[in-house]
Amino acid sequence: MTATLGEVVAALEARYDPALAESWDAVGLVCGDPADPVERVLVAVDPVAAVVDEAVESGAGLLVTHHPLFLTAVHGVPADDPKGRLVHRLVRAGCGLFVAHTNADRAADVGVNDALAAVLGLTATRPLEPVAPGSRQGLGRVGELAEPTTLAAFAAHAAAVLPATAGGVRAAGDPDRPVRTVAVCGGSGGSLLPAAAAAGADVLLTSDLRHHPVSESQERPGPAVCDVAHFASEWPWVPVAAEVLAADLSGRVAVAASRLRTDPWAVHASPPGGAGSAGRLSG
Repeated sequence: MTATLGEVVAALEARYDPALAESWDAVGLVCGDPADPVERVLVAVDPVAAVVDEAVESGAGLLVTHHPLFLTAVHGVPADDPKGRLVHRLVRAGCGLFVAHTNADRAADVGVNDALAAVLGLTATRPLEPVAPGSRQGLGRVGELAEPTTLAAFAAHAAAVLPATAGGVRAAGDPDRPVRTVAVCGGSGGSLLPAAAAAGADVLLTSDLRHHPVSESQERPGPAVCDVAHFASEWPWVPVAAEVLAADLSGRVAVAASRLRTDPWAVHASPPGGAGSAGRLSG
């Protein structure tokens, strides 16, 4: 059994409404003929060469990624350009490309942030910044752990359940701080620190945090902070999206979750004896 590419796109957009995307974002179908038949779909975080190779070699008729291939204006896709080369490879193989980015971040129940909250074991979750009052759609999530823990133990838990990356998990705050209410935001969520504080979160887990905002946040009342790799915070959505799409298409299309680690950081070096903590430099 198969579905047309147009039917697969319609199923994706029913779950990840393009209207939820930021105005600057580039979501939806990047390449592919809606009339083409699709037997297999691959879902991944990044549209990089290794993932495109995986899609083509698996016989996928559609690659679904979270991150866009193009975010700025494009006036050509020549094959001697790295991104143009990927488009040519996909088109020649009869494989389309579909992007669900900030619309997947805001989606209810099956989006990036619900998937991240679920893998961390949060319950009774709600958006940190809802699209509308009472809505399940919105940025970030805040929820409760089944049992209270400490910041150090929560960071270790996050490292255990999220994909392993060179950068690992960093935490800012008292390692013994009690943690029960947890806020999360897949991807770059530092702007949600005030919302996490307003929600009474003990910790905010997100990615791409900068020195000064984190340092300043720890000088005033508010949550501790866990910083994880951008890729790691968004990958939990991949198997969720794959499972949901397969179910929505009544099993007519085989949908796989890419297991490739596409975090760009490859090396992490610590000083002898491990990383230091707050205090004086030696010497």
